[in-house]
Amino acid sequence: MKNIINFIIIIFLFNLNLVYSSNNGSKNEKIFTYEIVKKYPHDVNNFTEGFVYEDGIIYESTGKYGSTYIKKYKLGSNEYIKTYKLPLMYFGEGATILKDKIYQLTWKSRIGFIYNKKDLKFLGNFKYNSRGWGLTTDGEYLIMSDGTNKLHFIDPKTFKEERVLEVFDNNDVPIVNINELEYIDGKIYGNIFLTDLIVIISPDNGGVEGWINLEGILEDVELEEPVDVLNGIAYDDKKKRLFVTGKLWPYIFEIKLLPLDDNN
Repeated sequence: MKNIINFIIIIFLFNLNLVYSSNNGSKNEKIFTYEIVKKYPHDVNNFTEGFVYEDGIIYESTGKYGSTYIKKYKLGSNEYIKTYKLPLMYFGEGATILKDKIYQLTWKSRIGFIYNKKDLKFLGNFKYNSRGWGLTTDGEYLIMSDGTNKLHFIDPKTFKEERVLEVFDNNDVPIVNINELEYIDGKIYGNIFLTDLIVIISPDNGGVEGWINLEGILEDVELEEPVDVLNGIAYDDKKKRLFVTGKLWPYIFEIKLLPLDDNN
């Protein structure tokens, strides 16, 4: 069974690489690599599912049954200001901040939770009709991924789904396994599960506007424990800083995007 699963993953990655490679050089899809600006400590126990920055503070949602939290801490520190642990039956997923509230998804339960941003006080819950993966906001709607090529725009007052955005590249190939999300300068950035890629999506039509290839970002890091996949995008809107991390990673990386020469 394990060999079958590994084979499926290999085929998926191969096909996704074809999609990525076919767009390399497309005038409509920019390709970026990166430069590491700075490294910050990250708790290696955090199975990162949601990752948000605001005013010097990181708000992180962690996954796995029995280890699902919302955590609040200063960037650069592993000491927590506040934490809130969910019951054993919930597997935490994406999270985002909208005004003075934090919204957190769960994986299979089809239920999300709401907290006060200041003290992580539990305020209530909401329901949705798919699996929960990533979550962000454009300031008006909650934007949720579910592991497919669909993004769900949810009214944060009624929790009614207002629209569904399907993501396709310029060759009309659906981009699936969109995971943790971040809304940056009018675009939706999404980790592609099981890869080192981040896709940049137009919130207007679901078109792919770019790719970020983070291959090798852990290359020079001495790892004391095994790590899992890339899965964390956060943005400092005031200072225009981009942060990435992953599940069980020892660092948060502040990175600068570098466009490849043939896409200038």
